[in-house]
This record gives sequence, structure tokens and C-alpha cells, in this order.
Amino acid sequence: MTANPAGCDVVKYFPLLLAALLRKKTRTLLTLLSVAAAFTLFGMLDAVRVAFESPQNVAGIDRLIISSRLSLIQPLPAAYLNRIQSVPGVKTVTYASWFGGIYQDPKNFFPNFPVEPETYLDMYSELVLPRAQRQAFIKTRTGAVVGQSLADRFGWKVGDRIPLKATIFPHRDGGEVWTFDLVGIFHASEPALRPSEKQMLFHHDYFDEGRSLESQGTIGWYIARVDDPAQADRVAQAIDRQFANSAFETRTQSEREFQLSFAKQIGDIGLIVKAIMGAVFFTLVLLTGNTLAQSIRERIPELAVLKTIGFTNRAVLWLVLAESILLLLLGGLLGLILARLSLPAIREATGGQFDLTMQPETWMLGLGLMTLIGVLVGLPPALKAMRLSIVDALAGR
Repeated sequence: MTANPAGCDVVKYFPLLLAALLRKKTRTLLTLLSVAAAFTLFGMLDAVRVAFESPQNVAGIDRLIISSRLSLIQPLPAAYLNRIQSVPGVKTVTYASWFGGIYQDPKNFFPNFPVEPETYLDMYSELVLPRAQRQAFIKTRTGAVVGQSLADRFGWKVGDRIPLKATIFPHRDGGEVWTFDLVGIFHASEPALRPSEKQMLFHHDYFDEGRSLESQGTIGWYIARVDDPAQADRVAQAIDRQFANSAFETRTQSEREFQLSFAKQIGDIGLIVKAIMGAVFFTLVLLTGNTLAQSIRERIPELAVLKTIGFTNRAVLWLVLAESILLLLLGGLLGLILARLSLPAIREATGGQFDLTMQPETWMLGLGLMTLIGVLVGLPPALKAMRLSIVDALAGR
């Protein structure tokens, strides 16, 4: 075997790298599994981050959400409807509230909203409902419609009666269960909008009459469609100015920002993911760094022999560094593949509530992290191997 004086050809010396990794098979296997576990967790958590932080489609770019400035759980007066409609630039307005009902068991959670049927369906035209079912929804006070995905999940069909246990709004007659007549099943107009099929809508009037007297006459949030999406910021500011210094100040934002604010009630998803992954990768660096350092210490005489037969200092450095990067790439790619394979299982286990996908950016970021960690843990032993004295190494000093 002859050395490459200009450096180290990784492809040419791949058998040498593989032999080094297989020198201690058990240790290498355990290290690979540790790397794979770390990157499996990374792939799954990054899929969660992307789902919460990345816009999924362009639907709703002309819609603004008006909620309380204080909190999402603080309702607004029903009298705000006409005042919002009168703001220049506002085309139409509808409204909705959060109900939070549970079907049979807490694990069967899904979004359920009381809405104004006709204007809400006009506002969200991407929710496609057959004409007859739409009319039935508008005319049936106890009527409800659900998305196709939700209907498939529970085996519902038109004509069923659906009981929801109240968690926030008990019925004013003292009961906890609200019963709805399923009069329609809608589907999303585009595949990218399939998540919208996991919700249930019912009459806001029915909801308002059935809840306690002190909470009647209030709205969770308003939805306004603007004439010109390019003027959305100006319209939002005009709406908020109308209610400035009132007892119920508003916060108007884009639909996407509103959706994110719902998610961020449990915390900053991005920060949580980064904190967890920071701890995982810090531990991974310590583990793989210690493993690689121990491996190089055991092979000092072998590295001295490589130098004796003509390997340059630079070639030895690149061999050790390539070994470290190869170890991270093998384990990391295995981990990302496992993460990708586990996402459908998570979707099934949660009844479709967590419909996550791994985007190309996750794969690219993962490859970058594998390379970075490989260099980080491999550089110290690689520099030590490069500076190795042949005489001292062969003499065992």
C-alpha cells in the first residue's frame, strides 16, 4: 500500500477506514446505535418544528383574525361584528369560538368550533360541502359538519348523533354533554389542505343559547376578509385603532400568525426543540469524542507503521478525520431513516392529529450536523495522530 503524498483519498482507503471501525465491533455498534438514536430524535422533533413554523400553503392570505389583545381565551363582544365590517378595506366578516369538547375519551381530542354557518363556509371556501348538506347545516340548529378525515377516523356518517363532553362550557341545564346532529361531511379542495378535514363545526347560536348566561353574547374571534391582501397590514392597524383604549382591545393578525399563537400557548416550539436537541447533541459529542479518542490511543503503533511506510502527516490526519465523519454519517443516516419510517406510525397512533412529514431541509440540516459533529469529535485525535512521533510510538512512549 502506498500513500497519497497530496493527502488522503477517502474512496481509495475506504477498506482501511472500515477495518478501523470494525476493530472493536461491539464498541462501534453501540456508538452507531447512540448516534442513530440521537438523529432519530432529531428527525422527529425537527418535523414537529417545521410543521409549526413553516407556512403550509397560500390559502387564507386575504384573511385576518381579530382576537383579544390580552389573551386568546379572552372573548370579544358580539357587537364588534358591525364595527369591524365598517372598516375600509374589509370585504366580509364572520366569527368562531373555541369549544374544546371531547368525544368519548380525552385521547379522542379534535378541534371543534361553534361558527356562523353561512358566512363561515363562505369565508373558508376551501372546505367543500355538497349543496344539500350545506343547506341542511344552515337550517338545522343542532346541526354539525365534520371533515372527511375526522369522519373516517370515527366511522361517522350523515345522520349520526355526536355527543361531546364539555371541558370549558357546560350546558346551562347542568349537563356536561352537548349532542349534535351530523348533517354534512366536507373535504378539502386541495391535498395540501387535508389537515383542515380534522375539525368539527356547529352553530354558534345553539352554543350561545346553551352556555351560562354570564358568557352569552361573546365571540372567541372574528375573521375578516380584506379586499386587497397587499393592504392587510393597514387594515389590521385600522381595526385595532377602532378598539384602542376600550375595555376589549383587539389584536389583529394574519391567519398563519393566529394559528401559531394557538400552538405557542404550550410554549415556544422552536425553542423547546432546540433546547432538547442541544442537550442530546452535547451528550453525543462527549460520547463519540471519548470513543474515538480511546480508539486512536489503542492504535498508536498502527498509525506509526502507516507513517513508516510512507503516509504523510496530512494523510494520517485525514484518515482519522474521515473515520470520525464516516461513523457519524452511518449512524446519523440510519437515525433519519428510522425517524422517517416512524412518522406514519405516529400519525396512526394519534388518529391523524400529528400528521408530520420530514422536509428536505431536515435531511440537509441533519447531514450538516453529522459532518460538523464528525469534524468536532475527530479533529483532536486527528491532530494528535498527525503529530505522532514514529520512534516514540513504536517504542511505546
